[in-house]
Amino acid sequence: MSLDAQVKIFKWVSILEGISFLVLLLIAMPLKYIWDAPQMVQSVGMAHGILFVTYIFGALLLFKPLEWSYKTLFIVCASSVLPLGPFYVEKKYL
Repeated sequence: MSLDAQVKIFKWVSILEGISFLVLLLIAMPLKYIWDAPQMVQSVGMAHGILFVTYIFGALLLFKPLEWSYKTLFIVCASSVLPLGPFYVEKKYL
């Protein structure tokens, strides 16, 4: 698989991971804790977990081919735990 294809896949994973995190924080969690409806947290939480692991794995795979420094790799990985972090990474580093 070409580097361009890998970066394109990682961009999509980054965007989807960011969206799933926002949906989890802004929709699913309030439904669970305010309106006592935990069903959405289960499905969105599982999707977000899978996307989170895929995002971190993708960042590690792209570390060498994109010639990121360890600092950049740290920023990319740390951004995954910030609500808008993956969008920042997608614009700045990819």
